[in-house]
Amino acid sequence: MPTVDASRPSVSLPAVSAVPQAFEPDAFRAQLAALADWICSYYERLPRLPVLSQVAAGDVFAALPPTAPELPEPFDAVLADLDRIVVPGLTHWQSPSFFAYFPANASGPSMLAELLSAALGVQGMLWQTSPACTEVETRMLDWLAEACAWPAVFRAGGKGGGVLQDSASSAGLCALIAAREQATEGASNHTGYTGGLVAYTSSQAHSSLDKAAMLAGIGRANLRKIDVDASFAMVPDTLRAAIAVDRAAGLKPFYVCATVGTTSSLACDPLREIGEICREEGLWLHVDAAMAGSVALLPEQRARFDGLELAASYCFNPHKWLLTNFDCSCFYVADRRALTNALSITPEYLRNEASDSGEVFDYRDWQVPLGRRFRALKLWFVLRGFGLSGLRTLLREHLELACLFGSWVAADPDFELVTPVSLNLVCFRYRGSDAFNRQLQACLNEEGSLFISHTALRGQHVLRLCVGQAATAAQHVENAWHTIRETARRLAHQKDN
Repeated sequence: MPTVDASRPSVSLPAVSAVPQAFEPDAFRAQLAALADWICSYYERLPRLPVLSQVAAGDVFAALPPTAPELPEPFDAVLADLDRIVVPGLTHWQSPSFFAYFPANASGPSMLAELLSAALGVQGMLWQTSPACTEVETRMLDWLAEACAWPAVFRAGGKGGGVLQDSASSAGLCALIAAREQATEGASNHTGYTGGLVAYTSSQAHSSLDKAAMLAGIGRANLRKIDVDASFAMVPDTLRAAIAVDRAAGLKPFYVCATVGTTSSLACDPLREIGEICREEGLWLHVDAAMAGSVALLPEQRARFDGLELAASYCFNPHKWLLTNFDCSCFYVADRRALTNALSITPEYLRNEASDSGEVFDYRDWQVPLGRRFRALKLWFVLRGFGLSGLRTLLREHLELACLFGSWVAADPDFELVTPVSLNLVCFRYRGSDAFNRQLQACLNEEGSLFISHTALRGQHVLRLCVGQAATAAQHVENAWHTIRETARRLAHQKDN
């Protein structure tokens, strides 16, 4: 029996109510039914809501009480505040008229799996902490690799394998760190010495690579941006020349990131030519196909992935276009030891017989954080709920709608296509000044019936319309074109008068 230290003063604690129960089945059933009704109602009214939030900065913050409630509040009050406070402050990513950025699709099966993941509360850092969490994930990554005809080296049966990350940004960071460790034979982890390492990507690559260079200790100054051709794809000869210049200067090229589907225009770098350069030069090739990777489900679209077998790592995001809600990014490596050697740290409290045996995957060693949740349930539910045929049908429909929109732009003398339509993205502009195109975009987004984004290409302000939301149909694309064209004509008329 523990002894009581009589010399310590007694503490008078305030009276408290009964300890709350984290889970009460009857209450949860009722709340879940109410929330399900709310979600269904939200999706039913979604097409009528302004796509871009109309609130001013600080409106949502001001509508929330300054302090947390002392006593429990009824669930119906929480749902009421969703409508009163949260919904007006949302930009509705699931709207069929959301054409900005790339999609972030959700679906019924994916939502159910997300709920199940939360309910199970699994911490899947080690195989031992939940074998199903690890092994379902391994199988799902293999399912997708087979369905997309990825190189066999990326499957778990060989030296490589796949893992789920939160985003392509995290996948790119892990690839860069693994490449750094491979290039320095582990010296950068032991001594902090990176030895003049230099990385390469195209001028059109995602900004996450800049951040990865910062975080990995390479430095943005040592990330070379290679020029692109008229289609905004990396020029292999320019890459080769840049590598030669750096070697002559006593630097150490070690990593190249090629992109299949750039953010600005969905341009595709020539993987085979870049991959052959990397093989010749002994460089790690990482391929980022965050958005476009989903189209590898379509046999007719796989030519753009020619040369992928030359890559050391590869990623794409089901949470963009495959009806799997954020976050769910697939990251593949050709040699998993290169990744785990760079990221593995095993304190005594994580040691266990299964891990020591080497016969299981501990996915904590494949990522930056230690903790990980059961993301693979979302892929399992989505792939079983829609089947590969359903997902292929959705992708083909979106590709056709983008081509249709592009044909309307090309046929209108007041508009122009800045690049050929690439997959589900149309880059276009009104034949006028950048100032006019900015005004057109602002008016369209403020009006609320649709939401489009922009980029800069060839020094011009370019409008981007991406067809990718699950509920987007021909009528929504047609309405978008009508609104864009009529708004442009109205603005042009006002300018002339």
